[in-house]
Amino acid sequence: MTPSKILIVEDDADVRLGYQLLLRAHGYSTCFAADSMAAVSEARKQSPDLILLDLGLPAGDGFLVLQRLRTNLQLALIPVIVVSARDVQNNRQRALDAGARAYFRKPWNDDELLHAIARTLGATGMTSTTATTAA
Repeated sequence: MTPSKILIVEDDADVRLGYQLLLRAHGYSTCFAADSMAAVSEARKQSPDLILLDLGLPAGDGFLVLQRLRTNLQLALIPVIVVSARDVQNNRQRALDAGARAYFRKPWNDDELLHAIARTLGATGMTSTTATTAA
C-alpha cells in the first residue's frame, strides 16, 4: 500500500523539518510549500491526501490558501489541518468555517496531531478510522 502523502505548507524550515521527521517516522510521505502561492501549485502537482497548513505565510496567509483550495474543483476535497501560532480564539472557528478539518496551536502535541491526521485520512478513505475536529 502506498503511504499517504501530506503536503506541509510552512515557511519556517526548522518546523518543516520537524514535520518531515515526525510524519516519515509514522509512515507518511511528505512534500512541501513555503508560501501561499506555492501551496496551491504544489497541491495541484502533488495531489496530496492531506494538507498541514500554517496561517502565517508569505504571499498571503493560510486563509487565502483555504479559499483557493475550496474554490478549485481539483483541490476542494483535500482535507486540511491548520497548525498555527496565531491566536486560537480569533482564528480557530474562522479556519474551521473556511473548511479546515482541525486546528492546532503551535507548538503542537505530536500524538494529538498524528491522531487527527489518521482520523482525517480515515474519513477520506485513506485509513480505517473516522474523522474528528481537534482543538
